[in-house]
Amino acid sequence: MDEKRDILSMTLPELRDALTALGEPKFRASQVYRWLHQKKAQRFSQMLDIPSKLRDRLDAEFCIKSLFIARRLASSVDDTVKYLYRLPDGQHVETVLMHYHNGWRLCISTQVGCKMGCAFCASTIAGFVRNLEPSEMLLQIMETERDAGEEISGLVLMGIGEPMDNFENVIRFLALLSDPDGRGMSLRHVTISTCGIVPRIRELADRKTGLTLAVSLHNPTNAGRSAVMPVNRRYPLEELMEACRYYFDKTGRRVTYEYAVMEGENDGESDAKALAKLLHGQGAHVNLIPVNKVKERSYHATRRAAQQFMQRLERLGVHATVRRTLGSDIQAACGQLRHEADTQDTESR
Repeated sequence: MDEKRDILSMTLPELRDALTALGEPKFRASQVYRWLHQKKAQRFSQMLDIPSKLRDRLDAEFCIKSLFIARRLASSVDDTVKYLYRLPDGQHVETVLMHYHNGWRLCISTQVGCKMGCAFCASTIAGFVRNLEPSEMLLQIMETERDAGEEISGLVLMGIGEPMDNFENVIRFLALLSDPDGRGMSLRHVTISTCGIVPRIRELADRKTGLTLAVSLHNPTNAGRSAVMPVNRRYPLEELMEACRYYFDKTGRRVTYEYAVMEGENDGESDAKALAKLLHGQGAHVNLIPVNKVKERSYHATRRAAQQFMQRLERLGVHATVRRTLGSDIQAACGQLRHEADTQDTESR
């Protein structure tokens, strides 16, 4: 038997073609699309202005995927909530809800696991399993809004996985997210993070989507960066910086650089000077992150160490801030909760 089509991953033109092929008028596609993306329908039976015969036909031909909350951790120190979502195939991804002065922001995952192998990151420990479908990215927003009772006004693709390694699905997700006939979120409220897959940065620049690009840098030299980020061996800093300048030239959007501070590894005076030289002339902003402690890794940093490194950079004329710490009491860093869940699943078998 043929597998049902994932209707939430379909664009409006695709849905219109599919329904007209079933003999339905074009306007039915717009009705169904609004039910999915604006009203967040979980079942076809909820689409009350659709004829019952068509609802039955939709149920036979298509599926509306669901995510399930496997764990929900609410911080006792701020409004951060971390979700461990179970996917239909039993895999898990993490999503983090954060409250800022201008609204609620959500950090979503784009893959189950990660191939990039960054030495300090928990997301890569359990290995890569598969890419997320556009619907599974959208559902992280919808399910969180349902649970929290809040509307998401900003989005960060900085959870588990490398968005540029799931490029086509991410681009389709962004198109669905921003479609004025659907949710209609401006991509100026979206940040996409990458460890530095150069060809995809250039392709994203050419698309001129309006979103913010955040590049995970973490070390200002090729030798140091290659030691902790294998992607640098394929796309060294010279190529990465050229691609970042290309992105700014094409879009007019300043690139943000993420820098995980690791005490004794990348936070010395020489590191600050090398970083200032690397970013010279870009008007760049550096977002410093005290590296999260992962039991399988030896890297560590305090907020004080990050602030000291920030002061070194500022003396060299580099604009830097230390990322606001959210959900520190609930393992809000990416990958930790999924790794714990997968470990428990393995031990229980």
